[in-house]
Amino acid sequence: MEAATLLHPTSVRVLGDRLVADGLVVDDLASVDLVRERTALGEDPAVLLLDAIAIGARVLGREHAAADAEYVRVEFEKAARDVENAFAERARNVGEQLGSKFDEVFGADSGVLHRALERHFSDDSSGAVQHRVRAMVAELLVAQREDLVRQFSSADAGNPLAEFKRASVEAIDRAGRQQDTNLRGLHEKMAALERELQGLRDEREKRRELELERERGTAKGRAFEEEVASALDEIATGQGDDCEAVGDIREGTGKTGDVVVGIDACHGPARGRIVFEAKDSRLSRPQALAQLDRALAQRSADFAVLVVRRDEQAPARMRPLREYNGDKLVVAFDPEDATTRVALEVAYALARARVLMTRAAGEGIDAGAIGDAVGRTLAALEDARRIKQQLTGATTSIDQAKTILGALVDHVRAQLGEIDALLRTPGDGRDSQLALRPADPPVAPAGSPEAQSSG
Repeated sequence: MEAATLLHPTSVRVLGDRLVADGLVVDDLASVDLVRERTALGEDPAVLLLDAIAIGARVLGREHAAADAEYVRVEFEKAARDVENAFAERARNVGEQLGSKFDEVFGADSGVLHRALERHFSDDSSGAVQHRVRAMVAELLVAQREDLVRQFSSADAGNPLAEFKRASVEAIDRAGRQQDTNLRGLHEKMAALERELQGLRDEREKRRELELERERGTAKGRAFEEEVASALDEIATGQGDDCEAVGDIREGTGKTGDVVVGIDACHGPARGRIVFEAKDSRLSRPQALAQLDRALAQRSADFAVLVVRRDEQAPARMRPLREYNGDKLVVAFDPEDATTRVALEVAYALARARVLMTRAAGEGIDAGAIGDAVGRTLAALEDARRIKQQLTGATTSIDQAKTILGALVDHVRAQLGEIDALLRTPGDGRDSQLALRPADPPVAPAGSPEAQSSG
């Protein structure tokens, strides 16, 4: 801001927080142009003039502060140069004194420390420390060696090696005896361990053989189940029944029962269900009855038949082809023996007849005729069984007995056909709960073993 032209005496006073100026004229060209432009834009010139004065005052304040700071900086730099010069001079004096003292003590040739080390550790000095230590160690070693030689060469109690030698010999003897005892015990333990190991090996081998035997028994039992199922399927096909192998199928609460037959299921809804359980091993009577009861419950069957391979495998106190509890039967069937096929057919027919007789109240089936036919069938089958036993041990009349056996088997099959016909033909409505009773056995032909034995 340029200088202001005073047209009249001016009066500038400070009143509290305000500045009062009277008769002040500003002839600064920049200020005049600025006020003119802003006034043309509609701004208040008085406000603009006040802003210019305020801004100029702040600029002047900053310039004065900068001038003061520059002065202080110059003074500090001057003082710092003086201090630096004084410190450098003092450090130079101290360094010179320290260097002289260091040369005096640690000088390479004339230093105090060099002369002292040379006097105490130089090889040329007779009083050097290493020479004195070497001489003292040599004297001490010679004296100790002489003392040791005198002490250990004597045979009296003062020689510690004598007691040590005796104690060493005793310790070695004790250790030898103890080692011998330990070795004998170790050998005994090793022998016991070998015996135990051999026992474990034998047991493992027995277990392995047992597992193999179980696997073979399981496979054999499974093969027997399949053969029984195949034979029952052939019988059921001729009767118009449905036969299904269900040994691996869970039904109800378990999988007991290997084959289920639905009576007349090929022609419509099944009129009853028969479950067959095949066993290639012997069961006790309670086990057999319990297993057949489970098969009846789990397969929702009306009659249960236990099929074993041989008569000897029938449960104790249970005979083949004899009815138990009104809904159970045992039969022997060997797939490799064709003569036992008829026994399975009889068991199938008996079970089928029992189921149909139980449900015969509303179907008009002649239960009495069925009972008579079943009795004759069982009698004929019993004759066939006895003749088979005679064939096993007889050496004569074999051909004639076989002929009689074939005739009886045909007779049994004819009786089975009669039973099937009775089951399919409504009768006179006699008591449907008539028991399956055996009939009188047929008379054996003249000259047969049966006739000779009866004579």
